[in-house]
Amino acid sequence: MIPVVIVVGLMALNLAKFVEACAAFDRAAPAAVIAQGVSPKGESESPPDGEVRSCILEALDMPADVVDVEVESERVGHARGGGNGIEFPVSPLLTRYTCTLSYRPWPSAFTIAGVAYRAPFVLQHKRDLVVDRYRGGVVV
Repeated sequence: MIPVVIVVGLMALNLAKFVEACAAFDRAAPAAVIAQGVSPKGESESPPDGEVRSCILEALDMPADVVDVEVESERVGHARGGGNGIEFPVSPLLTRYTCTLSYRPWPSAFTIAGVAYRAPFVLQHKRDLVVDRYRGGVVV
């Protein structure tokens, strides 16, 4: 009975740690996107995904073998002309950032008294934020 209790306890611990990581991620992701994504360093046309990612990881302050962050960006806001194939941007630098937190449970696998506990899956949490890089501080 004790191995089952240990496995259930580890599952509860990992769930609590995932909820803690999600709460910290939900605070850090918008702050990083607004700070780094709206006003990137220099005159770069490409979104600063790496800077946003490093800022989020720094704010999470969790081990790299437990959490990972991915940041993807895409341009949005193109309006189409009335069927003649003409497109024009509503806002030239309207950008959607999709930040993904990946949490790997600890420990990933172990066996106690014949009871195997394996967690090959990764828990994920996503956060989207659309900002206008043309006008600093404008969040859509």
